[in-house]
Order: sequence, then structure tokens, then C-alpha cells
Amino acid sequence: MKRLNRHDFPGAVYRDRVIQFGEGNFLRAFIDWQIDWLNQHQSTDAGIVVVRPRNREVSDSLNQQDGLYTTLIRGLNDQGESVSETRLIRSLNREIQPYQQFGDFMALAHNPDLRMVFSNTTEAGIVFDSSDRLTDQPANSFPGKLTQLLWARYCHFEGASDKGWLVVPCELIDHNGDTLRDRVLRYAEHWQLPAEFNRWINQHCAFYNTLVDRIVTGFPAESAQVEAALGYQDRYLVAGEVYYQFVIQGPSALFSELKLDALAPQVRHVDDIAPYKAQKVAILNGAHTAMVPVAFLAGLESVGEAMDDPAIAGFVDALLRDEVIPTLDLPANELHAFADAVQRRFRNPFIRHALLSIALNGMTKFRTRLLTPMLAAQQQSGEWPTCITFALAALIAFYRGESADKSWPLQDDAHWLQRYAEGWTALQADQISPEQLVRSILSDAQHWGEDLTQRPDLVAVVTRHLQNIIAHGMREALSQLR
Repeated sequence: MKRLNRHDFPGAVYRDRVIQFGEGNFLRAFIDWQIDWLNQHQSTDAGIVVVRPRNREVSDSLNQQDGLYTTLIRGLNDQGESVSETRLIRSLNREIQPYQQFGDFMALAHNPDLRMVFSNTTEAGIVFDSSDRLTDQPANSFPGKLTQLLWARYCHFEGASDKGWLVVPCELIDHNGDTLRDRVLRYAEHWQLPAEFNRWINQHCAFYNTLVDRIVTGFPAESAQVEAALGYQDRYLVAGEVYYQFVIQGPSALFSELKLDALAPQVRHVDDIAPYKAQKVAILNGAHTAMVPVAFLAGLESVGEAMDDPAIAGFVDALLRDEVIPTLDLPANELHAFADAVQRRFRNPFIRHALLSIALNGMTKFRTRLLTPMLAAQQQSGEWPTCITFALAALIAFYRGESADKSWPLQDDAHWLQRYAEGWTALQADQISPEQLVRSILSDAQHWGEDLTQRPDLVAVVTRHLQNIIAHGMREALSQLR
């Protein structure tokens, strides 16, 4: 069986219009997949040049397949039906490794057709490194490399207004576009570049804030069967889920040039990305965080098993519909549609997501994902939300780390592990009460941003849930909620 290449598997070729910092699975199953669809269905004619942002020894590259690779998209569709679809991606033209091909890397700045820059260099990628120099070949950081290219482009085209770039970071940090622009301008100051370059950046380059969402599982375990069906070997085969969302805040030029409206509603152009970030954090991430301790203490091991369990699935649905969604600032029909999609994603039969694998740093996750909806729900109704407070009690119970018949690893900050170890030991020795344990957890103002024990009745509500869980077990305590 031949390895995938353009000679043996000929097809469409597109002109270089996009630079992509990052060769990883996510971008290839998200950005490159979308652009490939647009190229085919909207005649976008956008070819992608991938730049590897890090200096690592590479034994293989996308060039060995002439940029070709296959996506395997599978999961549950809007009707709840299991679907699986492969797509041969032709949008990616070649890969450049700037540490070994610095001349080719800098030549990108001189190409008049190149218009867009996408990136995913991880959350730690958009940083400023004071040791970077303009003369480095290349600069160490991603923003440093981008500034080198932008400066070279500015010089080559003499600051032409129509040669600015549309820069679209996909790193999972708040205000990613604004942050990346600030880093570029900081490098311009650090390298003492002229003020005219700064004006060109601010006036003729656009930096977009984005929110990206798709689970990409990478190279599938059953690759041999997939390759046999495809008729070729593909070392860059990548699997991902059906659902995807791309929310973009910034000028309309990106949408008109890539014809992104054709991908609506999965791709959205918005004036303010904040409500969509809140939606994802509270509904998608919040449901995960609430589910983990409840489902695990009920004897389950994976997200899929939890969603196949009527009691757990009903708990998650009630938490989202009755307690989280009313606190969010988007139209109710959109929020409920997103909740529907989240629960279909949790039921994806092609992904086995272990509960313990998403239990890492559960205390921080509860604070960042569910604390705001919990407080907002209480403010709206005057009563503490049943499911969210039950999830908090379940989390406290989970941090015991053991039950009568098993134990499990706990992964969190050292001070939380110590506080829970001491608290549960004291509780089991009848040295403190469940209420005192709850007070110990909720009183940590440094963690929660305030002393939650000062919130009327919160300690009492969480304590009642915890006592039920201790006395009757998770299943029985869950059944008593409604």
C-alpha cells in the first residue's frame, strides 16, 4: 500500500494564502479541515503553509506526504445518529521548519498573496522573551517569529496598507488576539523599530479574539482498518468529533475573504466574544466538573457510561437547564441548543473519556466553571441551586480519596490535598463534624475570592448534601434530590 502523496493521489492545488504556526492535531482537524471544505465548496482558493514553531528534532514531516492527510470525523449528529466521515485534506501545501529553513521562513513575508495567519502554540505560546533578538534565525518565541515576519513584510512592501495580515490565534487564553498584538508591539519597542511600523500594525493588521471548540483525539487506534478502507498509508491521519464551534471577534475582512459565512452557525462573527466564552465554560466545562465526582462515586468510570446512566444524565441535564442556563447572557434557544450538543458530545461512542482523567485540579475547576452560576442562581431565586451545591458536596466527598471498597488518586494543589487529608481523617475520627469540614473548605477566601461561609445558608445546604452522601451513598443521595 502506497503512502499518501500528490503524485499517486492527484487533486486540487491552492495558492499560498495562509500561514499556520503549529502542525498539531487540533489545527489539522479544525482550521485546515474548515478551509479545505471552503476551498471545495466556496472556491476560496486558500492554501496553507505550516510553520513549526518549536526547535525540535523532526524525523518526519508533512512534506513527506506533500501536505496531504486524512481527517476522520465521527460522533453523533444533530439527530443523535452515529456518523463517521473521512476527508482527504488538500488545503495544506507544505511545512517549513524555520530553525533549519530560515530563508524559506522569511520569504513568506515577501509573498503578496499571503494574507492570513492562524496559530495554536498552546496556552504558553503567546509570550514575550526578552532574550529574543531581531537578528535571531529565528526568534525563540512565537510572537517574536511573527514580529520578524511582519517587520520584513512592512519593509518589503514599504508599509503598503493592503499588505497587512489578518492574524487569528486559536490558543486557549482569554483575549488571545489582543494579547498577541500586545506582544508584537512589545517586541517592536524592544527591538527599537520605528513608530511607523507600530502604526502599520495597528491600522493595517487585524488581530482577532477567538474561541475554538472541538475534541480532537489524534491518530486513531484502528488506523490499519481505516487505511485499508482508504487504500493508502497516512501517518498524519487524525480523528475528531463531529461537533465544532469557532467564534471570532474582529473586523469582517476575515469572513469576506475566507467566505466563512458558509460555515454558519458553527462559525460565528460576533461583536463580543465574552458571552460565548461564558457559555462554553459554564455549560460544557461546568457539566464535566459537576459530573465527575457524582458519577465516579456512583461507581462509573467514563463520561459515556455516565451519560448512559439515567440518574446521572438526568442530574446533568437538570443542572444545565434549571440552574446554569438561566444565569447566562445569550438567547435561551441558543443556550439550550448548545446544551443539547454538549450532551450528544458526552455520548460520543468513539471517545472514551475517563472520569479520573478530567478530575485533575477539581477545586480550581469548580471555582472557574461553577462558582459564578451558583452565586448568580442564588441571587436570582433567593435559594441555592440544588444540583450545583450537590456537585460541590460530591466534590468534597470525592476528595476523601477512598471508600469502603476502593481508593483513587487525587491530583490538585498541595495545600488542598493536605487540607482534605487532615479534614477527612479528623471527620472519620469524630474530631470534627461534616459541617466543620464544609466550613474549612468554603472559608478559603484566597481560593474562592471571598469567604463563602459568609453567604447565608450555603454551609447548611452543602452540609446536608454531604451528610446524605456519607450516610446513604451517592446513588441514594442523588435520588433524594427531586
